[in-house]
Amino acid sequence: MADAHFDVLILGAGSGGYACALRAAQLGLTVGLVEKGPLGGTCLHVGCIPTKALLHAAEIADSARESGQFGVRATLEGIDMPGVNAYKDGVVSRLFKGLTGLIKSRGITVIEGEGRMTGPKQVTVGETSYTGSSLVLASGSYARSLPGLDIDGERVVTSEHALRLDRVPASVIVLGGGVIGCEFASVWKSFGAEVTIVEALPRLVAAEDEASSKALERAFRKRRIDFRTGTRFHSVKVTDDGVGVTVDGANGEQSVIEAELLLVAVGRGPATDRLGYDEQGVALERGFVLADERCRTNLEGVFAVGDIVPGLQLAHRGFQQGIFVAEEIAGLDPQPIDEAGIPRVTYSHPEIASVGLDEATATERYGADGIETLTYDLGGNGKSQILKTQGFVKLIRRKDGPVIGVHLVGDRVGELIGEAQLIYNWEGYAEDVAPLVHAHPTQNEALGEAHLALAGKPLHAHS
Repeated sequence: MADAHFDVLILGAGSGGYACALRAAQLGLTVGLVEKGPLGGTCLHVGCIPTKALLHAAEIADSARESGQFGVRATLEGIDMPGVNAYKDGVVSRLFKGLTGLIKSRGITVIEGEGRMTGPKQVTVGETSYTGSSLVLASGSYARSLPGLDIDGERVVTSEHALRLDRVPASVIVLGGGVIGCEFASVWKSFGAEVTIVEALPRLVAAEDEASSKALERAFRKRRIDFRTGTRFHSVKVTDDGVGVTVDGANGEQSVIEAELLLVAVGRGPATDRLGYDEQGVALERGFVLADERCRTNLEGVFAVGDIVPGLQLAHRGFQQGIFVAEEIAGLDPQPIDEAGIPRVTYSHPEIASVGLDEATATERYGADGIETLTYDLGGNGKSQILKTQGFVKLIRRKDGPVIGVHLVGDRVGELIGEAQLIYNWEGYAEDVAPLVHAHPTQNEALGEAHLALAGKPLHAHS
């Protein structure tokens, strides 16, 4: 193929890259989309979509196992991992075909191969170079490891290996108690494995509000998921039938944990190495591409979106940044994205969902006397009782001001975060939300009840 020039040249077709491509094409711009793997990137193929398919299968397993409490006689004969994987892969395949067709229908030029930045707004794939009036860097992320920890894909695995397992391991050590670690721990426990989480920080999902972390820890204890917080990885010994992981406990004492598998879930790093960014003068910090609130790098006409930009590594953040950049390039002057206004969900059992500030950050910003909090227990919510889930809605607002944080714990609460993010992003007051009618019986009512209580007129909640 001959050298080509585009209005917008995008390196990477994950959530951020393909969203930018679709919106730019919609706005009448010519688009070149460079991708070495399948369209859709990490999220579609080895991240959000396949992991949530596993989590849904895990929910089905729990429902079968616990059916007696609903008066339904059912037995769980076991987990057919080839069947689970066929279901998971079918979901991914259908979405991939839909995305491929959509990109083709928009007239976007897909350039297959490993791209490298070779000029100010130039990407070279093989022997061919492509240029853009604007260049968008969207090269995504990779599963991190730790020094001295070799990933062999057999006994020591990343989340990407874990998604391809053809069996349920008898026992697993999960290194990392963040979102990825807790989700896989939840899946494997539901599938019947013995699970131990090792987390260096003082609590699980430490990026969430402390009340949410504690609620998840209580639920995990009840499910007999072992977790060791304040505990650091020291070393691992791989044997014929498993792994022995040496850890340094909070008290300084070393101990060895044995299991069939070690899942390394210590976060994801920016995929920026050997892509020419450094050589072309793109400002980097710890491998991340530095960009301002308008996703602009230090180079004129070069933007960066998604996991390579410091901040939340979430598909929907990259997606929105991609749309933003396309509109910025088209001269529409879009409104910058408020990072705190991006919803966050951990799809474990139970789920955690949040938007806005946690209590510690709100206190630091406005002072203890400058905020008010209210927690509404899901025990007062009819649909949650029907689903037999426990948890809460926690609201944080500025004193006599808008709601600045919403934190939810409970099964399926991720589906409630849409309304919560509207309340936060539109700077809603409790008094604004209280009169809104929420369908009964739904878990969504819990948001309404919490705002009623915060507005000083609790219905089913205690004042």
